[in-house]
Amino acid sequence: MTDRMIRKFEQRDMAALGEMYAWVSAQEDVLFWWVGEEDNWGNVICAFEGDKMVAKGQLQIFNVVPPGRLAESRHKIFVNLKTLPGREKDFGLLDSVYSPLLERALELKETLSPEYGTILCTGNYAAEESSHIYFEQHLGFLPQSRMYTLHRDLKAPIPAVDLAPGLEFEFVQLASPEQREAYLELEAEIWPDTPLGMERLLEYQGYPLWTSLVVLDAGKVAGSLMVWQEEQIGIIEDVFVREPWRRRGIAKVLLVRALEYLKEHGLERAQLIAMATNDSALSLYESAGFQTGRQEIRYYTELLT
Repeated sequence: MTDRMIRKFEQRDMAALGEMYAWVSAQEDVLFWWVGEEDNWGNVICAFEGDKMVAKGQLQIFNVVPPGRLAESRHKIFVNLKTLPGREKDFGLLDSVYSPLLERALELKETLSPEYGTILCTGNYAAEESSHIYFEQHLGFLPQSRMYTLHRDLKAPIPAVDLAPGLEFEFVQLASPEQREAYLELEAEIWPDTPLGMERLLEYQGYPLWTSLVVLDAGKVAGSLMVWQEEQIGIIEDVFVREPWRRRGIAKVLLVRALEYLKEHGLERAQLIAMATNDSALSLYESAGFQTGRQEIRYYTELLT
């Protein structure tokens, strides 16, 4: 039997990673993370049998809860763990990678504010049955949510919509620390238990074409969303309308303006993610021409030291 080596990812592993990625990505319904920049490689654990990479797992801090939020809020760290095709049910192989990932997740937890707990989350497409069995039944993760990826063909006609009288539309770059902090306060008002946090906002702002779209009422933010480009796809994120301004068509105006912006910059496809249980949001997105794609199932477990 070939000896198995478990270690962190290194530059010399790029060719083996590319080969594994080619095999895994040949399966359409597998959610596989790329390793990112070198400063992230400490969060990437690989399993080798000879020169072949047979499994890879990695971590990312996803949500950092700032001070003053609800006591039940939780920081979120996500884990992505994959094997070569045909090895998905090899729980011994998966365990050999998950164990050092869990140790690393606990180290990352110590860098986060102890004011809140931390959960370790994972998300896999609905078709990845072995992954669901591994995390839920083998590791004891609990169900968290189901998410749909929705796609929009930007070559198709974009509907014309107008703002209600008295409302104004703007592009806002959130260029200053004060603007970013103000945005995050509003975002946390909408999602108090899963606030975006400064680190992820800055990550998003690093993508090409990033901008925020805002609807104002007498200078107050009524609704907003963010857009940017990943590869050749336009990403729409953080669509929200504040409570006093809901049911006034603001969300659809924001979506339409975002689609126009992405199309004007030469992109042909837009994408966003929505909760599978949020019927009103799904109806809104469908009215703007989005079509429902794959479903992602997410699980979590409390990280306890």
